[in-house]
Amino acid sequence: MTTSSATLPSLVVRMLRHGRLGDGLSFLDLGTGAGGLTAYAAQRIGDRNVTSLDVDPYLTSAAGERLARLGLHPTFVTADATDHVPGTYDRIVSTVGLPAGPGLAPVVAALALGGRIATTIGRTCLILTGWKRSNGDVVGVVERDTAGFMLTRSGDDYPPALTELFALARSAEGDDRSTGSYPVVDMPNAWELASMLQVTAPGVELGYAEESGTRTAYMVHADGSWARASAKGTTLPEVHQGGPQRLWTALERIRDRLNAEGLLPLLGARLRITPDGVCHLSRGNWRGALGDR
Repeated sequence: MTTSSATLPSLVVRMLRHGRLGDGLSFLDLGTGAGGLTAYAAQRIGDRNVTSLDVDPYLTSAAGERLARLGLHPTFVTADATDHVPGTYDRIVSTVGLPAGPGLAPVVAALALGGRIATTIGRTCLILTGWKRSNGDVVGVVERDTAGFMLTRSGDDYPPALTELFALARSAEGDDRSTGSYPVVDMPNAWELASMLQVTAPGVELGYAEESGTRTAYMVHADGSWARASAKGTTLPEVHQGGPQRLWTALERIRDRLNAEGLLPLLGARLRITPDGVCHLSRGNWRGALGDR
């Protein structure tokens, strides 16, 4: 299984712009990977101001050697950012999908008062940016920009996916059967829909398959919920659902809103990240949260 990736240079630049680096400011790159973002930052503000952190000692070591050949010597740290982040920093940019809630709390704690963070949240396309206030909250916005990064991990590999539930979703007869209101969509690549679903049903995992013109979407959740929707082309699908949540029903409510309003409330929403790592979102009369359950 892939445990690191090289981020597109254009996305690296966008994330650095969201982070608003500046001369003399201490900077933390979360998710060393190949070391590209670390190198950009070291060139921009000087390597003495730059720290790069990754859970994988091989990645930090290899990136250190790679950048040394370019004459760059930032600090590399091997640590699990979801458990503890050594030091405090004026700017933090994460190119891994951090988990909202307790796994984000150590990163918030490592941000200096008045400092700025730019990060994505795991399983979403959302780029969150904000400034740390004196009460410990980070206040900002969900940027009108999107990105998708690999999830954080705590060891040599990622935890196994919900393989048994996905197997159930592929073949089981649901205790709730219906005809869907909308055609099947490739949810893993429908970023804004998938992100809104993460606010509605945090922790949902998504799958999609297409074979001989039949499109099938799968949704599973650690609480035992699952859903499958399948149809030829863009015809309305047969939907099977099981478990305590009705995941496909939740998705259709989101699509109802999208059709009625022409947009979803996520991009451009106001953001408040509390010290416990919970991300509170609001736009107009809409409220949502990530990491609070």
